[in-house]
Amino acid sequence: MGLRFLLMATLGAFALPVLAQSPMPRTELSVGMYRIDAEVAATQEHRMVGLMQRRSLPANGGMIFVFAEPRRHCMWMKNTPLPLSVAFLDEEGRIINIADMQPHSEDNHCAARPARFALEMSQGWFRQKGLDAGTKVMGAERLAGAVR
Repeated sequence: MGLRFLLMATLGAFALPVLAQSPMPRTELSVGMYRIDAEVAATQEHRMVGLMQRRSLPANGGMIFVFAEPRRHCMWMKNTPLPLSVAFLDEEGRIINIADMQPHSEDNHCAARPARFALEMSQGWFRQKGLDAGTKVMGAERLAGAVR
Protein backbone atom coordinates (compact mmCIF):
# COMPACT_ATOMS: atom_id res chain seq x y z
CA MET A 1 0.00 0.00 0.00
CA GLY A 2 2.82 2.45 0.88
CA LEU A 3 4.67 1.94 -2.41
CA ARG A 4 1.46 2.30 -4.43
CA PHE A 5 0.60 5.56 -2.62
CA LEU A 6 4.13 6.90 -3.19
CA LEU A 7 3.95 6.03 -6.89
CA MET A 8 0.55 7.69 -7.29
CA ALA A 9 1.70 10.80 -5.42
CA THR A 10 4.83 11.03 -7.57
CA LEU A 11 2.89 10.63 -10.82
CA GLY A 12 0.34 13.17 -9.58
CA ALA A 13 3.10 15.72 -8.92
CA PHE A 14 4.30 15.40 -12.52
CA ALA A 15 0.79 15.54 -13.97
CA LEU A 16 -0.31 18.55 -11.88
CA PRO A 17 1.43 21.26 -13.97
CA VAL A 18 -0.07 19.79 -17.14
CA LEU A 19 -3.56 19.60 -15.63
CA ALA A 20 -3.26 23.07 -14.10
CA GLN A 21 -2.54 24.70 -17.46
CA SER A 22 -5.69 26.33 -18.75
CA PRO A 23 -6.72 25.71 -22.35
CA MET A 24 -5.66 28.38 -24.80
CA PRO A 25 -8.33 30.48 -26.47
CA ARG A 26 -8.62 30.27 -30.25
CA THR A 27 -9.04 32.90 -32.92
CA GLU A 28 -9.40 33.02 -36.66
CA LEU A 29 -6.80 34.94 -38.63
CA SER A 30 -6.59 35.42 -42.37
CA VAL A 31 -3.82 36.08 -44.86
CA GLY A 32 -5.14 36.84 -48.32
CA MET A 33 -7.47 33.96 -49.16
CA TYR A 34 -6.07 31.68 -46.42
CA ARG A 35 -7.76 31.19 -43.06
CA ILE A 36 -5.78 30.24 -39.96
CA ASP A 37 -7.27 28.61 -36.86
CA ALA A 38 -4.83 29.84 -34.21
CA GLU A 39 -4.46 29.13 -30.55
CA VAL A 40 -3.71 32.37 -28.69
CA ALA A 41 -0.75 32.37 -26.29
CA ALA A 42 -1.33 35.69 -24.52
CA THR A 43 -0.35 34.77 -20.95
CA GLN A 44 3.14 34.09 -19.64
CA GLU A 45 2.10 30.50 -18.88
CA HIS A 46 0.85 29.87 -22.42
CA ARG A 47 3.81 31.59 -24.08
CA MET A 48 6.23 29.42 -22.05
CA VAL A 49 4.48 26.18 -23.08
CA GLY A 50 3.69 27.12 -26.69
CA LEU A 51 3.56 24.07 -28.94
CA MET A 52 5.81 21.91 -26.74
CA GLN A 53 5.12 18.18 -26.92
CA ARG A 54 2.71 18.59 -29.88
CA ARG A 55 3.07 15.87 -32.48
CA SER A 56 0.89 17.44 -35.18
CA LEU A 57 -0.93 20.58 -36.29
CA PRO A 58 -4.05 20.85 -38.44
CA ALA A 59 -3.38 21.93 -42.07
CA ASN A 60 -4.21 25.61 -41.37
CA GLY A 61 -3.71 25.51 -37.62
CA GLY A 62 -1.09 27.33 -35.64
CA MET A 63 -0.37 29.44 -32.59
CA ILE A 64 -0.07 33.19 -32.26
CA PHE A 65 2.04 34.55 -29.42
CA VAL A 66 0.91 37.96 -28.18
CA PHE A 67 3.52 40.07 -26.41
CA ALA A 68 2.89 43.04 -24.10
CA GLU A 69 5.12 45.33 -26.10
CA PRO A 70 7.01 45.35 -29.38
CA ARG A 71 10.56 44.03 -28.90
CA ARG A 72 13.00 41.84 -30.76
CA HIS A 73 11.38 38.70 -29.33
CA CYS A 74 13.02 35.33 -29.94
CA MET A 75 11.59 31.82 -30.17
CA TRP A 76 13.17 28.39 -29.70
CA MET A 77 12.08 24.78 -30.07
CA LYS A 78 13.12 23.00 -26.86
CA ASN A 79 10.73 20.09 -26.25
CA THR A 80 8.90 20.74 -29.54
CA PRO A 81 8.98 17.74 -31.91
CA LEU A 82 7.36 19.53 -34.88
CA PRO A 83 9.32 21.44 -37.52
CA LEU A 84 7.78 24.93 -37.52
CA SER A 85 8.06 28.26 -39.28
CA VAL A 86 7.59 31.44 -37.26
CA ALA A 87 6.51 34.77 -38.71
CA PHE A 88 7.24 37.79 -36.54
CA LEU A 89 4.55 40.46 -36.92
CA ASP A 90 4.51 44.17 -36.11
CA GLU A 91 1.69 45.93 -34.23
CA GLU A 92 -0.43 46.13 -37.38
CA GLY A 93 0.00 42.42 -38.12
CA ARG A 94 2.47 42.83 -41.00
CA ILE A 95 5.11 40.11 -41.36
CA ILE A 96 8.57 41.40 -40.41
CA ASN A 97 10.50 38.20 -41.10
CA ILE A 98 9.99 34.45 -41.19
CA ALA A 99 12.32 31.78 -39.79
CA ASP A 100 12.25 27.98 -40.12
CA MET A 101 12.84 26.18 -36.82
CA GLN A 102 14.05 22.61 -36.34
CA PRO A 103 12.56 20.22 -33.76
CA HIS A 104 14.14 20.15 -30.29
CA SER A 105 16.61 22.90 -31.19
CA GLU A 106 17.67 25.48 -28.60
CA ASP A 107 18.76 27.90 -31.35
CA ASN A 108 17.13 31.32 -31.04
CA HIS A 109 15.09 32.68 -33.95
CA CYS A 110 14.50 36.39 -33.48
CA ALA A 111 12.48 39.20 -34.97
CA ALA A 112 14.54 41.39 -37.33
CA ARG A 113 13.02 44.47 -35.64
CA PRO A 114 10.53 45.00 -32.78
CA ALA A 115 7.58 42.61 -33.09
CA ARG A 116 4.29 42.48 -31.19
CA PHE A 117 3.28 38.98 -32.32
CA ALA A 118 4.82 35.69 -33.46
CA LEU A 119 2.77 33.25 -35.55
CA GLU A 120 3.94 29.63 -35.61
CA MET A 121 2.73 27.33 -38.39
CA SER A 122 3.92 24.02 -39.83
CA GLN A 123 7.33 24.45 -41.42
CA GLY A 124 7.06 25.76 -44.97
CA TRP A 125 3.44 26.96 -44.62
CA PHE A 126 4.29 30.61 -45.35
CA ARG A 127 6.58 29.71 -48.26
CA GLN A 128 4.00 27.34 -49.79
CA LYS A 129 1.43 30.13 -49.73
CA GLY A 130 3.84 32.68 -51.25
CA LEU A 131 3.79 34.86 -48.11
CA ASP A 132 6.76 37.01 -47.13
CA ALA A 133 7.78 40.19 -45.31
CA GLY A 134 5.23 42.97 -45.66
CA THR A 135 2.21 40.65 -45.94
CA LYS A 136 -0.57 41.54 -43.48
CA VAL A 137 -2.08 38.90 -41.20
CA MET A 138 -5.64 40.10 -40.63
CA GLY A 139 -6.96 39.78 -37.09
CA ALA A 140 -3.64 39.86 -35.25
CA GLU A 141 -3.95 43.54 -34.33
CA ARG A 142 -7.22 42.94 -32.42
CA LEU A 143 -5.34 40.58 -30.05
CA ALA A 144 -3.07 43.32 -28.65
CA GLY A 145 -5.34 43.79 -25.62
CA ALA A 146 -5.39 40.05 -24.81
CA VAL A 147 -2.01 40.07 -23.02
CA ARG A 148 -2.22 39.11 -19.35
